[in-house]
Amino acid sequence: MADSTTSAQAPAPHRAARPVYVIGGGPGGLSVAYALRARGIRAVVLERSDRVGASWRRHYDRLRLHTTRRLSALPGLPMPRRFGRWVSRDNVVRYLEKYAEHHRLEIVTGVEVSRVERTADGTGWLLHATGGRELTGAAVVVATGHNHTPRIPDWPGRDTYTGTFLHASAYRDARPFAGRDVLVVGAGNTGAEIAVDLVEGGASRVRLSVRTPPYVLRRSTAGWATQYSGVLSRRLPAGLVDRLARPLLKVTAPDLSAHGLPRPEAGLATRAAEGAVPVLDVGLVGAVRKGAVEVVAAVEGFEDGEVVLADGGRIGPEAVVAATGYLRGLEGLVGHLGVLDERGRPVVRGARTPHGAPGLYFTGFTTPLSGGLRELALDARRIAGAVARDGAPGVSRLPG
Repeated sequence: MADSTTSAQAPAPHRAARPVYVIGGGPGGLSVAYALRARGIRAVVLERSDRVGASWRRHYDRLRLHTTRRLSALPGLPMPRRFGRWVSRDNVVRYLEKYAEHHRLEIVTGVEVSRVERTADGTGWLLHATGGRELTGAAVVVATGHNHTPRIPDWPGRDTYTGTFLHASAYRDARPFAGRDVLVVGAGNTGAEIAVDLVEGGASRVRLSVRTPPYVLRRSTAGWATQYSGVLSRRLPAGLVDRLARPLLKVTAPDLSAHGLPRPEAGLATRAAEGAVPVLDVGLVGAVRKGAVEVVAAVEGFEDGEVVLADGGRIGPEAVVAATGYLRGLEGLVGHLGVLDERGRPVVRGARTPHGAPGLYFTGFTTPLSGGLRELALDARRIAGAVARDGAPGVSRLPG
């Protein structure tokens, strides 16, 4: 009879503990790293720039949060009261720096991840990064966010335009445009605020090119922040929110139809779900009513030094600022995994993982009425809970 010890199954080979890699050192990535750390899980943030909060540092100078300070804090650290109700861009950056320091987050800067794929044994994730690095993680959280790659439409004849042309990501303040005729393309929050900034900064003429009129809402009415309404409605079906919002908007939202900005036909929540967030007014309404900002049709192309508009008009601005948004830039990173929809957005977000991609999470790819930073904070806790609950194979634990 054979010795029973020789017939017993050999123990599985030891697998080195693997961290959870978080791609992106913005508010989404930092909050997830903290939430994982709070559960005793080692998280390593990989940031392609040399500092955290890179996208916030690139925004225009006058930017302030449209969400309140209290509802914009990340998990584990309130925003200081001295920042005021509507926090400035510079104070958001200071807060992110303090957040990383306060929570002693493990952050590696100057590392850009180009591709994520399953490990050969199917138990984790392999990240291909700057300098030929190959990093193996138990799980991966993609937190590169909305403002990844500036999007500029392929307008016919744009290369023949001889005026100043820049994407809004390169706009800082109005000083270079004082005394000049400027066209801002895009009526989202960025385009609206840049148009107001140009007026206040002394541009001789400011026009705002609009393809699809946005909802224009007051940031706050009688002390009630618009964000509060978004929080109250976040669990309701979009169709119901559309119906409830319609009479309220007639009372609280300014009617700019006579100035070229009619109220949208689609409902507020329906449009937000499609990525068209409302414009929260910080001066646009007054500027449009006074004629300081002129609303014009969408840009169709450029010809003979002029801008051709969709209504057949032609204008000759000295400068064009394209506030035309950003691409998420996820195709090269995870597009081969079948985890993106036809618009390049993750098919699932938060604590859910895509089918066939266990341990792969996404955060920061929505435009909620309740506030982006608030939702990032909620996502962070959910993702950390999912990682801890699902027990990613070989996940590295913090000592103690």
